[in-house]
Amino acid sequence: MPLRLYKRKDSPNFWLSGTIRGLAVRESTKTADKSAAETIRVLRERELLDESIFGKQAVVTFKTAVDAYLVAGGSTRFMAPVVDAFGNKLLRDIHQNDLDLLSLRLYPDTAAVTRNRQLFTPFIAVWNHAAKNEWAEPRQWARPRKQKGTRQRSTSTRSGTRPVSYERAAEFVSNMSPAPAMVMTALFYTGMRPVELFTLEPSDVDVARRWLTLEHTKTGEPRGVPMHEFLVPLFASLLKRKKGPPQIFQNYRGTSYQLLEERGGQLKGAINGARERLGKRGIRIDDVSPYTGRHTVSTQLVLNEIHPHIKDQILGHAVDSMSRHYTNVPQTPLIEAINTLPVPTLWRAAEWWADPLGYVGKHVKWGAGS
Repeated sequence: MPLRLYKRKDSPNFWLSGTIRGLAVRESTKTADKSAAETIRVLRERELLDESIFGKQAVVTFKTAVDAYLVAGGSTRFMAPVVDAFGNKLLRDIHQNDLDLLSLRLYPDTAAVTRNRQLFTPFIAVWNHAAKNEWAEPRQWARPRKQKGTRQRSTSTRSGTRPVSYERAAEFVSNMSPAPAMVMTALFYTGMRPVELFTLEPSDVDVARRWLTLEHTKTGEPRGVPMHEFLVPLFASLLKRKKGPPQIFQNYRGTSYQLLEERGGQLKGAINGARERLGKRGIRIDDVSPYTGRHTVSTQLVLNEIHPHIKDQILGHAVDSMSRHYTNVPQTPLIEAINTLPVPTLWRAAEWWADPLGYVGKHVKWGAGS
């Protein structure tokens, strides 16, 4: 039967009710204007008719796919401009050329790595999630490639883009307040992305088996991450927390680290504070930031002669059928590999190791001595 408009006592808006070719609907039009509600009714009937004939793929928009992706735990990072561009466009009408043109419009005169990070990665994550819901066909989207041939060496010294030695990292982290120091320690001994670590909850951690489970990642693929032996006391202590938000890693105020659009989180103040404290002693370390941990893990595993496939599995670059379907099952080769990462004495000597949970709330003021 066709959809009909009706009013409910508990809402000022008009509601829709009815069945179109077996698809039942009972939902709000989200408007109290009858003429607007009638327009919505007609459009909704047409949408349901198309869906009943051609399937869900005929009617799902990119905005709908994004909403479902975010509800499932996906990241909002870099998503806003993509939604602005593709929002109400049907998934079936988005093609490779649309993505390529958008990348040039949003990020002109930028390197391929920037367009990959800020457009292609979030778009593909949404698309892969939609494909799992059978809203779109699985596709191999072509990403921008780095230009080949001779080019000038980059003179950029932006922190987080290169690895550092574990001794240098230990000196930097030892000059941070306990809460951000714990975050940096976990990043340097798992190779996780900050966004992955900040969303980690107790149900994702198996201390006894040295394993972390990530259901929602940047790439949209769930994966397991091995836990270095050095991190066991840290996780064991933080898991004893009884109050506050569910995230394991929290700032000194007892709140979770919120991810900010196009930024990596709320560690900027802690990073600048550590640089200032070191600078007062004549020590300059400005090449350490949250993403440095991931680059350092990757490089150190290569130096330790870990097989490339094992390294890529740890970092989430390679996902085989076993790791995809059994993310919560610890893999011994990955645990053995992560345990080859060195632990400097200075890192082990941090005062907060005696009681990580007890030290989380202790804060060193910006620029103050350690």
